This record gives sequence, structure tokens and C-alpha cells, in this order.
Amino acid sequence: MKKLINAPEAVVADALAGLAAAHPELSVDVERRFVHRAAHAATAGKVALVSGGGSGHEPLHAGFVGPGMLDAACAGEVFTSPVPDQMLAAAQATQAGAGVLFLVKNYTGDVLNFQMAAELLEDEGIESRSVLINDDVAVEDSLYTAGRRGTGATLFAEKIAGALAERGADLPSVAAMAARVNAESRSFGIALGPCTTPAAGRPGFELGEDEIELGIGIHGEPGRRRAPMAPAAELAEAAVDAICADLDFTGETIAMVNGMGASPLLELYVVYNEVDKALKSRGISIARNLVGNYVTSLDMPGFSVTLCRADGDLLELWDAPVRTPALRWGM
Repeated sequence: MKKLINAPEAVVADALAGLAAAHPELSVDVERRFVHRAAHAATAGKVALVSGGGSGHEPLHAGFVGPGMLDAACAGEVFTSPVPDQMLAAAQATQAGAGVLFLVKNYTGDVLNFQMAAELLEDEGIESRSVLINDDVAVEDSLYTAGRRGTGATLFAEKIAGALAERGADLPSVAAMAARVNAESRSFGIALGPCTTPAAGRPGFELGEDEIELGIGIHGEPGRRRAPMAPAAELAEAAVDAICADLDFTGETIAMVNGMGASPLLELYVVYNEVDKALKSRGISIARNLVGNYVTSLDMPGFSVTLCRADGDLLELWDAPVRTPALRWGM
């Protein structure tokens, strides 16, 4: 294993310290391991958006903290949920009198710990809502969760609900918008190889030299099946076909071709071109897009596709200004 780390047990704390040094507009609590907007950025009466999960998926979640998106993000150990105390501290640091919305990827640890944090917050008289993200069409009941996994739609929910919260909408409205984005979104991922966690020091699973995994999870969970390596056009078609078989996307969409961590942008643009063609052949147009590493799995080679059905309201919120380390426009 060759990784740019000091020690496996220090990698999350060291990364958070680096984030703090690179982005002074953020407040980073390295000891309690959560990131939030600087104190002067808080807006009285604004719904606070808090998310988080295991580290190793960067820039998700800390990279999306800032005006127009999240108010705070909690960082667990690599591929391990944050604990309720982290989530409670993040909510306490950012709540501004209008309640807290927890955006939770559907993984068992995240679900249980965010639920406990919400109960602790309620004990303090602070209202909260939770929205579960479960957009992955690949499998049900994987190694990490009951039901569908939460993947790329997490970013879409954080961006669109975050824009609505920035406008001063109340907690029920912001929660309903996040739930709507999740309901309108589907994702599917393909791995060309495994990832290696710093603690393990070896790949999390094995693939033959000419094998790929269709429907992989962001922690290296198995997908639908293994298959021989194929050209990008066939892989993009497989991802789009799985997504469109689950939901009718005829019309306009927001589309993301997301790198899993080790595939170069050159290859992701090749995939995006094939996704665009596959969608057009089905009467689906891309109104907005993202191409790059947004929801990763450490050093895994591969990609995922996320589509969100988008009407004028969703596109307007998508276009609203955002300024975070990993996503910014209009500011």
C-alpha cells in the first residue's frame, strides 16, 4: 500500500486539519470531527442543513459545506458512521432558531446514529427533521444497509434543499424539497477495481484482470453481477439502462457522471459523452450536469451515474449561488 498519509489511525484528523488550512472560511473542529460554516456566516432564522458519513468519500460531505449547501458535516472514520455526539455538536453549532434538517444516506450506522442525534436535539427543545437518501437502484439490502443505498442523490439533495434553506424557507418546506429530490433521483455505479482502506492496507475485494463489478456500492459492497471489461459505451449504456428501468426520466434531467476516486477526468468525459448519447436515444435531455469526483470510494477506479428529473423549480434552485470547497457558482 502506498498512500499519502502519516499513519492510518491519524488520516481523518490530518485530512480535517488540511481542510482547515486550505479553507479558512470554514470552522473545523478536528477533535470532535465536524466542519461548519464560520460563525459570521450563520443567518438567524435559517434552517440548518447537517449531513455526514464515513470518511473516504471526499469531497462528500465536508466539501459541500458553505453558503447555498450544508451548514455542517460530520466525518466518521473511513467507511464508518460518525457518532451521535458529533452530529449533535454540529447541529448545536449551526442551528439558528428555525430547526435542523439531517440529510442521511441510507446506511445502517448513519440511520441509527442520526436518529439518536435527533432525539438528543429534541431533548434540548430544538426541532429537527431527517430525510433518508436511497437512490441506488443496483441492489436491495447490501452489506451496509437495509433497502437501497444512498449515493449520488445526496449531493443533489444538499444543493437543492440548501438553496431553498438559503432563501429562508421553513423546516417542513426544506425537508419536503430534499425528499422530493431523492424521489426524483436514481443512481448506478460500476467498479473497474477495488479500493484500499488505510487501516486494512489491502484491497477490500478482488476482481479478475478482465472483470468489473456492475452496481458497486461506495464502500466496495458487491453489486448486481460481475462481467467482463467492456468499452465505455457499453458500460454507460448498462448504467443508464438500469436507472431508466426504475424510473421514467423522459424530459429534462440533471445528470452527474461521478468518478469513484481513481478514474481520470479524461475517462469520465468519455463516459459522459456516452451517457449523453444513451439518454438522447431515450428522449431524455440533460438540462444541467456535473462531471468529476464528487462521491468517491477512496482510490476505486470506476464511475457512477446519477439522474434527477428536473422541472423549472428544481433547476432554479440548482442554479442558485453556491460557495463550497467542491462546488461553487454564482458567487
